[in-house]
Amino acid sequence: MTSEQAIVTATGAALTAGLWFYFFGPKAERSAELRGNVQEVRVTVKGGYVPDIIRVQQNVLLRLIIDRQEAGDCSARVVFPDFQVSKSLAAFATTSLEFTPDKVGSFGFACGMNMLHGTLIVEAAGGPAAVGPQAPAGPFAEAVGVGPTLAVAQPEQAEFYISANGVTCPTCFVTIEQALRDLPGVDEVHGNFGANRVTVAYDPKQTSPQHLQGVIAKAGFRGEHRHEPGSAETEDREAADRKAEQADLTRRVLIGAVLTAPVLYAIMVGDFISMALVPEFLHSPWVQLAFIAPVMAYTGWPVHRTGWLALSHRTADMNSLITLGTVAAFGYSLFVTLLPGAVPEGLRQVYFEAVGVILTLILLGRLLEAIAKGGTSEAIRKLLGLQAKTARVLRDGQEQDVPVESVQLGDTVLMRPGEKVPVDGVILEGRSTLDESMVTGESLPVSKGAGDTVIGATINQTGAFRFRATKVGKDTMLAQIVRLVEQAQGSKAPIQRLADQVASVFVPAVMFIAIATFVVWFDFGPAPALTHALVNAMAVLIIACPCALGLATPLSIMVGTGKGAQSGILIRSAEALETAHKLDTVVLDKTGTLTKGKPALTDVRTVGALDDAALLRLVASAERSSEHPLAQAIVDGAKARGIALTEPTSFESVTGKGIRVTIEGHELLVGNARLLADAGIDTGALETAAGELAAQGKTPMFAAVDGAAAGIVAVADTLKQESAEAVAALQRLGVEVAMITGDNRRTAEAIARQAGITRVLAEVLPQDKALEVKRLQAEGRRVGMVGDGINDAPALAQADVGLAIGTGTDVAIESSDITLISGDLQGVVTAIALSKATMANIKQNLVFAFGYNAIGIPVAAGVLYPFTGLLLSPMIAAAAMALSSLSVVGNANRLRTWHAQRAVTPKDSPTPAPVIVEVAPAQPKEVSTMVKDPVCGMEIQPGQAAAKMDHQGGTYYFCSAACHDTFMADPAKYAAA
Repeated sequence: MTSEQAIVTATGAALTAGLWFYFFGPKAERSAELRGNVQEVRVTVKGGYVPDIIRVQQNVLLRLIIDRQEAGDCSARVVFPDFQVSKSLAAFATTSLEFTPDKVGSFGFACGMNMLHGTLIVEAAGGPAAVGPQAPAGPFAEAVGVGPTLAVAQPEQAEFYISANGVTCPTCFVTIEQALRDLPGVDEVHGNFGANRVTVAYDPKQTSPQHLQGVIAKAGFRGEHRHEPGSAETEDREAADRKAEQADLTRRVLIGAVLTAPVLYAIMVGDFISMALVPEFLHSPWVQLAFIAPVMAYTGWPVHRTGWLALSHRTADMNSLITLGTVAAFGYSLFVTLLPGAVPEGLRQVYFEAVGVILTLILLGRLLEAIAKGGTSEAIRKLLGLQAKTARVLRDGQEQDVPVESVQLGDTVLMRPGEKVPVDGVILEGRSTLDESMVTGESLPVSKGAGDTVIGATINQTGAFRFRATKVGKDTMLAQIVRLVEQAQGSKAPIQRLADQVASVFVPAVMFIAIATFVVWFDFGPAPALTHALVNAMAVLIIACPCALGLATPLSIMVGTGKGAQSGILIRSAEALETAHKLDTVVLDKTGTLTKGKPALTDVRTVGALDDAALLRLVASAERSSEHPLAQAIVDGAKARGIALTEPTSFESVTGKGIRVTIEGHELLVGNARLLADAGIDTGALETAAGELAAQGKTPMFAAVDGAAAGIVAVADTLKQESAEAVAALQRLGVEVAMITGDNRRTAEAIARQAGITRVLAEVLPQDKALEVKRLQAEGRRVGMVGDGINDAPALAQADVGLAIGTGTDVAIESSDITLISGDLQGVVTAIALSKATMANIKQNLVFAFGYNAIGIPVAAGVLYPFTGLLLSPMIAAAAMALSSLSVVGNANRLRTWHAQRAVTPKDSPTPAPVIVEVAPAQPKEVSTMVKDPVCGMEIQPGQAAAKMDHQGGTYYFCSAACHDTFMADPAKYAAA
C-alpha cells in the first residue's frame, strides 16, 4: 500500500467514525419537569421500563408520557394494579397515562403479560415513603408536584403547514419533529411528509402556536399555523403556496437547463461523436465554469440550503447527499480550473456538466413530484367545493340572500328545486326529494318531509320546502367530514414504521457507503484512481433516495381516505385503514344496524269473514289512540297501503294484554292471547299462524271482532334492504359474520336466518357486548364491530376496528374508528375492500422504494465493474433518483381510479348453512356496585371501566375513551349532571 493509499484509508476511517458520533452520539436529554399542577415523567419502553423506579408525591395528578419503542404483545399494556389503572400502548408511539396516586408506599407496575416490571414510590407531602429492600435497582426518575389535586386540561393541538419550498424529503420532517419535541410543554409531534403538515399537542400554559412557529423557522423551514384546518380559506392559501412553489421550481429548472445544455453538448458530442462539431470556446474550463456557476448557486440553492441546515442540526437528508456530491464535484473542478498545475495532467478532468445535469434533473423531478402530489389531496378540495356559497333565509318576515357563513342557528332557510342545501337542519314544511350521494355515497334520491333532517351540500331536486338550521359553520356534517378526512390523512399507518426506521439511519448509512466506495476505488481501482473514486462516490450520494421511502405510505393513505369520504365512509386514522383489511370476523349489532331499528307491519292473517284489508282497517283505526310503538307501526302500515282510517267511539286499555275498542258499531279486541281468552274467545284457529310468525322473529297480535276470532296482525323490526347482500358480500371476502343481540334465542335465530348469518350471540346484556367482542378476540380473531347505539360504544372501542352507523348516536360515532355516513351496511364491505386496495398499493410502493435503493446503491458503488466493466454515471444516477420518487407518486395516484363496487347477492344462492346460536353466559356479580358514566349515562362496573378520572374529590368511571375525552373537555358540565 502506498503512502497516499494509507492516508486516504486512514482519513476515510476517521471521517466515518466522526460522522457516526456526529449523527448518533449522545445528545442533550430532558429531565422530568413540573407542569402546572401535574407531576410528569417520561418513560421509555424497550425490553423494559426506563426508568423503572419512579418517585412521585401523593394526591398530585401524575402524567406518564410513555414512549414505546417496540412492538409485540408483551409490552402492549401497562398495568398499575394497586390503583386500578391500565393503558394500552401503541407500538412505536407515545401514549399519555394520567391518574392520581392516592396511597403512600411502594407499588409495582408491570406489562399486561407480567414480564416487564417497575416500581412506583409514592411519598406523602411531609416525607419519603418507606421503601423496603425488595425495591429493584435501576434507572431512577423523580417527579415533583405541589398543591391539591386539580383537573388538568387536555393538551391543545396546533397544526402547521410547512411551505413546500425547502421540504424535500422525510428527513426534513425528522428535523422539525426533533426541534419541537425538545420544547417544554410539547407532548406529541406528528409530521406528514405527504401532506406537508406537522401536528403538535402542547400545554398552552408553557408554549403557544406562535412560539412553535418560531421554532420551526429556526430549524430552517417556513411553517404557517392552520387556524381552521379544512376551511376553504386554509385550503386556498395552501393551494396558492403549492402554485408558487411550482412556479419557482419551473424558473430554476429552465435556467438550469438553458445554462447546462451548452456544456453538456460540448462534453457529449466531443467525447462520443467529433470534437470538430464543438465550438472551441466551449472546451475551456473557464467558459464551463461561467455557465455552471449560476446553476450551482441559483438552481441548486433549495437543495444546498436545506442540505446544510439538516447537517447543522446533526441530521442528514436527501439534500445533504446531493449537496455533498455536487459540492465535491464542483469544488474539485474549480480547483483544477484555478490551479491546473497543482494537479497531475491525467487528473485535470472537470465535472461541471455533471453538476449542472444533476441539479437540473433533481429540480425537474421535484417539480413533477410537486405537481403529482397536488392530486393526492384533491379529496378535501372536492368536499369543500360541495358547499353552497349563499343561503336564502327568512328574517323579520323578509327573504334575504346571505353568505352561508352568516346563517345562524334557528334561522328559517327557504329551498327551491335545484338548489344546494346550505347547512344542516330539520324540515318545517314542504316535501321534496334530495340527492345525498355527495355526502352519503348513496346514488338513489331520498324523499323527505316535515320533521326529517337535511344535510348541508346535498341537492334539492323536485320540491320546495323550509327548514330550521340546526348545525352551522364548523358543526355541519360536511365540516366534520372534512376534519375527519384531514385527521386521517395526517396520521401514520403501522406499516410506515419500518420505512421511518430505515429513513432515520438511511442518509448517514449512504454517507458511510460513499466514503467506503471512495477508499476502495482509490486503493484498489484502475487508473486514474482518484477520478474513479470521486465519480463513483458521487454516484452513490446522488442515486440514494430516501424520498421514495418517505412517500410510499402517506400518499396512498391520503388518496385512500379521500376515496373513502367520497363513498360515504369516514376513516379516522391510517391505523384503522390498515387494520380493516386484516379483519376475519365482523360482529353486527342487530337493532338499528342489521334491522331498521323500529317496528313495521309485516303480516295480516284472517280466519273469519273479513278480508285482510277490512281487518287491518279496523285494527289500525283502533290503534290510533294508542301510544305504544307497535300500535304506531300498524297505523303507519295501514296508511302506507292506502287504507282510510276512522275514529273509534270508545277506547279502553287493558294493562299487559291489549285494548278493547268500539268502532263502527263493532266491538274489537286487539292484543295477546290472554286478552281473547279472558273474553271467552277461542284462539285455537290462530295458534298455528301465531307460532309460525313468532318463529320468524315477529310479534303476533290477536284480533277478535264481535266476540269471534278474526285474525292476526304481525309486527317486527325488519331487516334493512341491503343487510342480506352485505352479509353475503362479507362472507365472499372470507369474513365470518356474527350477530349480537339481547333478543331471545328464537327471535335472534329467525333474524339471522333472514340475513344469512350463521353465528349468533344472543341474550347479551348491553353492558356485556364488549366482553363478547373480547371473547372472540381471545379465539385469535381480528374483530370488527358494527353498531349504532350508546350501549355499543364499549364494544366499538374494544374491537380491532369499530364501525359506527352514521345515523346512530354521537357517543357510538366518537368511539368508532370508521363511520358509515349513510348507515348502509354495504359500507362495511367497501371499507374492507378499500383497505385491501390501499394496503396493496402501499406494499407496491415499499417494494419499489426498498428495491430501488437496494439495487441502485451497490451498482453506483461499482459492484458490477469486476464482472461487466459497468460504471454508473452520476448524471444517470440523478435521473434514476428523480424517477424513483415519481414512480411512487404515480403508483399512489392510481388509487384515484378505484371505485366501490356494490355487492349483489347471486341469483343462485347456496343452501343456507345452519344457524349456530350462542347464548351469553350470565356474568358473575361483582362485589362492587354499578356506577354511571357521567357522559352517556351507561351503568358499568368499576372494574370493567375503560377509564377513570379523579376530579374535585370525586371519582368518575367511563365506558369508553371517547366519553373520558368528552368529560375532560368540560368537566364542570358533566360533574354537575
